[in-house]
Amino acid sequence: MISFQNVTYSYQENGEPKSLNSINLKVKDGECILLCGKSGCGKTTMTRLLNGMIPNFYDGNLQGAVLLDGKNLFDLPMYEISKQVGSVFQNPRTQFYTVNTTSEIAFGCENFGMEPEKIATRVKQTAEELEIEYLLDRNIFNLSGGEKQIIAFASIYAMSPQVYVLDEPSSNLDIQAIEKVRKILSLLKQQGKTIIIAEHRTYYLKDLVDRALYMENGKIIREYTMAELADLTFEEQLQSGIRTVDLLSYPITPHVAFPANHVIELKDIHCSYERTEALSIPSLSMPSGKITAIIGTNGAGKSTFVSYMCGLMKKNKGTFLLDGKKQTAKERVQKSYLVMQEVNHQLFSDSVREEIVLGNRDSSENSLQKIMETLDISVLTERHPMTLSGGQKQRVIIASAMFCGKKILYFDEPTSGLDFSHMMQTCQLLNQLHGEDVFVFIITHDYELIASVCDSVIHIEHGKLFEQYDLDANGIQKLKSFFTQCARNTI
Repeated sequence: MISFQNVTYSYQENGEPKSLNSINLKVKDGECILLCGKSGCGKTTMTRLLNGMIPNFYDGNLQGAVLLDGKNLFDLPMYEISKQVGSVFQNPRTQFYTVNTTSEIAFGCENFGMEPEKIATRVKQTAEELEIEYLLDRNIFNLSGGEKQIIAFASIYAMSPQVYVLDEPSSNLDIQAIEKVRKILSLLKQQGKTIIIAEHRTYYLKDLVDRALYMENGKIIREYTMAELADLTFEEQLQSGIRTVDLLSYPITPHVAFPANHVIELKDIHCSYERTEALSIPSLSMPSGKITAIIGTNGAGKSTFVSYMCGLMKKNKGTFLLDGKKQTAKERVQKSYLVMQEVNHQLFSDSVREEIVLGNRDSSENSLQKIMETLDISVLTERHPMTLSGGQKQRVIIASAMFCGKKILYFDEPTSGLDFSHMMQTCQLLNQLHGEDVFVFIITHDYELIASVCDSVIHIEHGKLFEQYDLDANGIQKLKSFFTQCARNTI
């Protein structure tokens, strides 16, 4: 039994509102609870209270108690909490301790003092049940974002805690990997494990969640069933930030791209990590005026493709042409802006405003304010970026991309960690961004994003160009088939 007893918490930020305000909640053993609501509503803070990050690693003002089987978690040392509560963070890299995937899965068990033979058995069992044998004995830093998330999940699963606390576990995963997570969550429910999951995506949880708790301004406002979430109207989704429960029923209509004033051509592209070829594309032509989704399963080569395009790939061969003129890596860097998947790598300044204008010599205050208002971050102007939630950080970096004025823009999972309303705001800005002279490329596993804003698709698998198509009536069917087939291949 988990019990929140009149819990109030605010981070150590002068003048900031309470992150949690008088939370009272009881969770039965074996329940699966969904925490939902807009970014910054308090979901992540709830998870940090459960896994001991608060008060052990975050300073702030804390009142009340969180009890697990009658014991106050605030009185327990972290090593005792970790035996009972396993956590998967929104950014998996924050919980890695080794560089080898097998060692990482074994790490927690080693800390518990298990015998080597038992550890080996646990690792083997985890890999089999999660269907990730192919990820064993790999360099973590060579994995895709989604693969890293799966390894983070596996490292907790191997320790077999009674309570699982998951913060946006699907944010960097393709639909196939999400189905793997769903199957594991189903197994955990059968085992009687308690699951607390903070999540914006809801479709993969519809048969798992016992209660959905909608949060707003640090309070639990309402309790939903998944059937009630499925019945929300589009306007109610916008207001609440809750994503669709029935994914493939999400409306998608053919998009009309702008006329192309420019064209990017790739010829005989080869990229490698160490001695392994990661990307091989004989030829590809991409006109401006489109918002192009780059899709594929985790590890397919999508991030490698973008790294080459914007001049960041070290080991590469081939030719990049812009309007028939060859572009060096340095020239591509100068013409490009990349919003990384791991946004913490792009946060350098002491305030949100400074972060957005960083590197922009000609800064228009009116333009800045408009972008910040559209992305709903005006109230965060003076906040330190590292104190923000994952979704808020994502919006800050997107705002920076919008403000830079460059003509070739790359976004790596820009809606990971975003609720529905902020996803739609991002779509609005992307639509404002693109035009006849602008290239916009989006690496994404987000069907709702593609359906809402993209004009075309580049599909990459196994480091090769699988297909390129526009999102006309025929292209829409191809897109739906891709997402449907990925799910089928997992089941």
